[in-house]
Amino acid sequence: MRNIKLTLQYDGTNYCGWQIQPNGTTIQGILTEILRRITSEKIILHGAGRTDAGVHAFGQVASFLTEKQIACDKLKRAINGNLPLDIRVSSVEEVAQDFHARFSAKGKSYRYQVGIGEIVSPFKYRYFYHYPYKLNLLNLQIAASNLIGTHNFAAFATAPETHSCIRTITSIEIEEKEDKLIFQVSGNGFLRYMVRTIVGTLLEVGRGKLEVEKIIKILQSQDRSQAGPTAPACGLTLLKVDY
Repeated sequence: MRNIKLTLQYDGTNYCGWQIQPNGTTIQGILTEILRRITSEKIILHGAGRTDAGVHAFGQVASFLTEKQIACDKLKRAINGNLPLDIRVSSVEEVAQDFHARFSAKGKSYRYQVGIGEIVSPFKYRYFYHYPYKLNLLNLQIAASNLIGTHNFAAFATAPETHSCIRTITSIEIEEKEDKLIFQVSGNGFLRYMVRTIVGTLLEVGRGKLEVEKIIKILQSQDRSQAGPTAPACGLTLLKVDY
């Protein structure tokens, strides 16, 4: 039995997220069906994490077990030859038997892109949240610094599916480039909608609708209703998974 690791890129616009659903086209569903056809086996595909509907990935990771002795380069060509063009497998490698895409992960990094100009180009709108308001970058960065570390992030998650909302954020970088604002958030794990809610709340700070100090109170409250709106899925990309 071989353990195979896939690294994936996809535009999530046309999909109902990563995880297989009974009524909806998903990344996991498409890949699983293709792998079953290629191997003639009942493949169980594990992902590093669930990306929601409309969320993109540059470095999603998945793994599965197979008895087929197909070379990794041939397997990569076979998978990509059957995938729609908005999903690509960037690498295929055989890994140790104890590797698991989800449970072996040590951390993840996400990027969120905000278009702050008057318009967002039609060539970019799939990957940007248009937020054409004047923002105070320094206030954004100061507020974000209060979220770094190990905290209970219940206030920044929607209907957490785990018993614990304690996570560690190792860095939040916010950079302004011409007509766009780029957030990069890294940590040991993230709750559902956590990154998007952090971005939505920080934008309220940058716009002056929330005081910088309010971020600490929101975090301590562990109350989702205290935080800002959840930013749209289109701006979010899973950049990489660390092992």
